[in-house]
Amino acid sequence: MRMCWFIITLAITAFFSSPAYAYDLNPLQDICVAVNDSKASVFVNGKFCKDPKLAKADDFFASGLNVSGNSMPQFGFAVNVVDVNNMPGLNTLGISIVRADLEPQGLVPLHTHPRASELITILEGTLYAGFLAPVAANIFKSRLFSKIMNPGDVFVIPQGLIHFQYNVGHKKATLLASFNSQNPGTIIIPSSIFVSDPPILDDVLAKGFQLDKKVIEELRKKFS
Repeated sequence: MRMCWFIITLAITAFFSSPAYAYDLNPLQDICVAVNDSKASVFVNGKFCKDPKLAKADDFFASGLNVSGNSMPQFGFAVNVVDVNNMPGLNTLGISIVRADLEPQGLVPLHTHPRASELITILEGTLYAGFLAPVAANIFKSRLFSKIMNPGDVFVIPQGLIHFQYNVGHKKATLLASFNSQNPGTIIIPSSIFVSDPPILDDVLAKGFQLDKKVIEELRKKFS
């Protein structure tokens, strides 16, 4: 009888002490609205799973990471992304990679990745990279973690924190960014704030940033 109670007590203790029951799973996509419909489609980070018998080698292959990708001339950088959207075999694997090329004084502006931590490896050039962590004692302040990085240097950015990369050198800089998500998501802070659809009320932005409404209007124009 004692052994029976010991086993039951041990099982209950393990259940409540296990970290697996202490929190929800990380979100796999930006929004997931509940629906009471058994016939509704089910997605995993926005993708269905192919029948394994139909999988082929090309599903697990991508090329072209040796060249620059889509250009963002207003900021002076270009990105070449390999994620689940162009390599289907990454679905459910929780990994992706991005190449970024920055012109001198090129900036990847303040942004976050809601579903992934990011590991940056510098291949060429000199970058100033950093992220902001909240200060628990004062929600109106943050702590900056930053480094000047050269080829071979590696820097990690924790999931969801605001960060940036800036080319402080005199030649092009190239980095590879690895993510622990097949589709990490990207929120560019300035654009998200000033060109949302529908727009945020000017009163909210003016008070939030302690700026005149005329300045808010100019910022909308710059980021639109």
